[in-house]
Amino acid sequence: MEARDPMGDTDPHIHVERGVLRASAAVREVLASSFGLVGDAPTVVTTGCGRQVPFAMTSGRPESVTCLACREHGHREHERFADEVERLSRMPGITIDRDDAAEAARRHRDLAKRFAA
Repeated sequence: MEARDPMGDTDPHIHVERGVLRASAAVREVLASSFGLVGDAPTVVTTGCGRQVPFAMTSGRPESVTCLACREHGHREHERFADEVERLSRMPGITIDRDDAAEAARRHRDLAKRFAA
């Protein structure tokens, strides 16, 4: 399946969703278990490079993403989130365990490196 942009051009690349941090299966599982509802996957999504493509033309696995702009977007977003988790874990009164926060930051830095590779 190839993506078609509004101008009719075909796009053979695999992209990453703009909201790459919200697009994971883990996030959907938390929402489903919290609210007992499972949402349908969107048919068309906006990507990190700004295109709108079929959901089937996206991936959260860095090794599958072939659009360079989307890989850069994934790298930036995961680095930014890792920094945010570390910053928040140092705030007084935070209820997140520091070891858990450090592990989450490590996982996101690993994903960022994989997007940059």
